[in-house]
Amino acid sequence: MDKNSIIGIVLMGLLLFGFTFYQNKQYQKQAAYQAQLDSIAAVERFRADSIAAAEAVVRDSIRAVAGSEGRETVISEAGPVAIYKDSLLASSHSGEGQVVTLSNDKFEVAFTTKGAQPYSARLKDYKTYGGDDLYLFKPGMSQLGIQVYAGEMINTSDFNFTLAEQTDTSVVMRLPFSGGGYIEQRYSIREGEYIVKNALSFVGMENVIPKNVFSLDMDYSMTIPRMEKGYKNESQYSKLNYYFSGEKKPADMGRSRNSSKRVDNKVSWFAFQQQFFSAIFRAEKEYASADFDIQFFPEEDESHNLMTCQAKVRTDFQPGQHETVVPFEFYFGPNHYKTLKSYDQKYERMIPLGGSVVGLFTKYVIIPTFDLLRRFISNFGIIILIMTILIKMVVFPFAFKSYSSSAKMQVIKPEIDKLSEKYPRQEDAMKKQQAQMDLYKRAGISPMGGCLPMLLQFPILWAMFRFFPASIELRQQPFLWAEDLSAYDSIVNFGTRVPLLGDHISLFALLMAISMFFYSKLTTASQPGANDPQMASMRFMSVWMMPIMMYFICNSLSSGLSYYYLLSNLITMLETWVIKKWFVHPEEIQARLKATEGKKQPKSKWQQRLEEAQRMQAQMQKEQAKKNGRR
Repeated sequence: MDKNSIIGIVLMGLLLFGFTFYQNKQYQKQAAYQAQLDSIAAVERFRADSIAAAEAVVRDSIRAVAGSEGRETVISEAGPVAIYKDSLLASSHSGEGQVVTLSNDKFEVAFTTKGAQPYSARLKDYKTYGGDDLYLFKPGMSQLGIQVYAGEMINTSDFNFTLAEQTDTSVVMRLPFSGGGYIEQRYSIREGEYIVKNALSFVGMENVIPKNVFSLDMDYSMTIPRMEKGYKNESQYSKLNYYFSGEKKPADMGRSRNSSKRVDNKVSWFAFQQQFFSAIFRAEKEYASADFDIQFFPEEDESHNLMTCQAKVRTDFQPGQHETVVPFEFYFGPNHYKTLKSYDQKYERMIPLGGSVVGLFTKYVIIPTFDLLRRFISNFGIIILIMTILIKMVVFPFAFKSYSSSAKMQVIKPEIDKLSEKYPRQEDAMKKQQAQMDLYKRAGISPMGGCLPMLLQFPILWAMFRFFPASIELRQQPFLWAEDLSAYDSIVNFGTRVPLLGDHISLFALLMAISMFFYSKLTTASQPGANDPQMASMRFMSVWMMPIMMYFICNSLSSGLSYYYLLSNLITMLETWVIKKWFVHPEEIQARLKATEGKKQPKSKWQQRLEEAQRMQAQMQKEQAKKNGRR
């Protein structure tokens, strides 16, 4: 590994370390903000209780006075009552909702007649980390309200609809009006799908809804519970997505940070996305505009909730017809790439697979390979091992030249040290560089050979960094001591949070860092410049700092990711040892150096350009020194 490779590794590590540090700061700010909100809420509750107590005293006083005067007084105990011009609306405003359930082989979705809206969604093939039934949203933890002017402003969530029709696969609820028309909500499901079809209909409302009403306002809000082992990892991969038709991928907000966004463009769909599961809402004719909001609960929240998402959207509406139908589609299911892709609505694009280049590698190499191995192997630890070996085999022909150059560098290290002794002064740096290039040429070493494997492996490493924490296939899959390859494997739990480290020690992350230490130790042993302070600093960063930083970064991430990095390091060390043992012959290199000693070697174009750049730099330094001397 040469200087450029180490610089690349150091920069990558610094970026990852900086990202983790920033995320930790944001988490602290979020916790402080939530504490502030809790304090405000407590004050409001106290104020409300005080007002209620005062009102009770007033009511008791009125009753006492009325009783002493011998007359009857009626006092409403239910608070203010909404008044509607339509008598049927007024009667529909009161009463308890009825819960009806639709179920197929994939999920069970409950609906309530109060607001004619989804009430809960349970996925049948999945459990929470604690082994409980997995609810994407629990009973009563979602709200769907449609606001429309129908002679007066109404919100459907305020009314108790009548149950008009129910089958095994559909339910129909209606809100009647005095003029004979009604608002209808029809929900239907099919076997083998996580889709709920929704048809919002306005029947016989052409004389109730004015013709100049061209839009509906809809308010979706949902509280999603925690489902996974680690709060930090789960919240970092949870977000709110919204997709514009024709775009490559949806925009998003959240990722453990509270956020709000106003969107004035048409939106095809939006999604409340937990790490592995999502609630997606799509309008067949697109939403005209939207206001999005996402708020995360702190880790210590007693309700064990993860986040609350809200979308206030507007959709176009065409009144004046006897029956106007506004179709929608809901998805309540897993973030499984092929499942989402099968609906042909670009839902799969919200899964974090990396950028354009890395994403292509993930979609067309990693995922197909993963799915192929799953057909024959049930142990996901073995699958990761085989996949790592396959990737290393593909990269090996390109990496061979680099590894052999690294081994040759160790052979000629004494010669390079002699050049360092021959040109100790800074002024002779160019001569030293030219002499080293000549030595590399004579030994058959490519000075840029160490960069190629890094360029090839960086997209792979980044693809894995994105794939493993978001891969639902790894969720709750055990291997060795790890009970869930999608979460961290804790062998020691502190019981309290330690800055940067967290509240545990992950064994796979620790073994990965140790393997990285020995790999760096192996590669830096052959590097020249033992007396160069700059090279010594780089060795310290490579051998010590990088493994430590990577451990802190991976300690709370997917244990499958740390396991992959561990395997990759071990296989790379094995490849280096094999090449050094059987493919690099020190005696041949020494003989070649002796045979070419004193002979002028042809310079490559890259070497010529490098020397030209060095000459120009030296000339500029001389001219600058002359100018400084004249002053």
